[in-house]
Amino acid sequence: MSSLTDRYLAATLRTVPAPRRAELAEELRASIADMIDDRTAGGQDHAAAEREVLTEMGRPEQLAARYSDRTLQLIGPRYYLLWWRVLRTLLTWIPAAVGVITGLVTATVGDEPGRAIGAAISVALQTAVQVAFWVTLSFAVLERTRAPLGLPEWTVDQLPEDTRDRQISQPDSVASVVFLLGTVAVLVGQHFQRWASGDGSRLPVLDPALWSFWLPALIVVLLATVGLEVAKYRAGRWTWPLVAVNALLNLAFAGPVVWLLLTDRLLNPELIERFTWLRDGGADDVARVTVVVTVVIAIWDVIDSMVKARRATR
Repeated sequence: MSSLTDRYLAATLRTVPAPRRAELAEELRASIADMIDDRTAGGQDHAAAEREVLTEMGRPEQLAARYSDRTLQLIGPRYYLLWWRVLRTLLTWIPAAVGVITGLVTATVGDEPGRAIGAAISVALQTAVQVAFWVTLSFAVLERTRAPLGLPEWTVDQLPEDTRDRQISQPDSVASVVFLLGTVAVLVGQHFQRWASGDGSRLPVLDPALWSFWLPALIVVLLATVGLEVAKYRAGRWTWPLVAVNALLNLAFAGPVVWLLLTDRLLNPELIERFTWLRDGGADDVARVTVVVTVVIAIWDVIDSMVKARRATR
């Protein structure tokens, strides 16, 4: 069997209950081979016969549903798969993006930075509900009115690539890139949209003197890490060169942050003077906790990348 048949089987069996996959894989493989043999016996080219057989068998999701006795219908069978694909894609990105933006705006523009996480979660959940409602309503109208969408007929060219050996998924990569760019936005935004102090004035959280070198350097490291995420996704797995680059970037970010915290150079001195709890030891507590968290995250990320690279080489 060619990789085309393997891809078709992988796409079909991924939604079939695990206990039945081996049996169905053998049955389907034998059926496909028999149908291809029937066509090649009449003089047809094997590759062309394989494509025609797989095309006639139809979408893998529909075939899997028949084997699993599942009904592909919520608003109707006509556009069920398209509805599910669109809804799943939108729910993957939109609520998270809106939540992150809301959290950043609340933390940097609002007068209550402590509400940022709660506001982000609340808005993300509300956005998810709105997306699910309006997408489902739209497809329900299309289903009931039988509006033609002009969608192309399914062919084997639409089969997804075999990702069983891929370590790096697209959602993970996008989430990492969004987080990194969000961190860059926070570093820049805290300087322009400042934290309100006790007397009503606004002050940046980080020492403005750091813009002479350290903050631009940290932003460059974060943007380089975005590039690493892209390279990692394109490779599909961790490699030892990527592990080395990841270790260097972790060191380039964590090292300066820890040094700035331990030498009391990270937080804005004027901000510390304005808040009593920061003057009375709160700043030291924040520094110690942040140092521990930064070091643990950096070490964990490097170790995790090494373990995954070792698995990939095996």
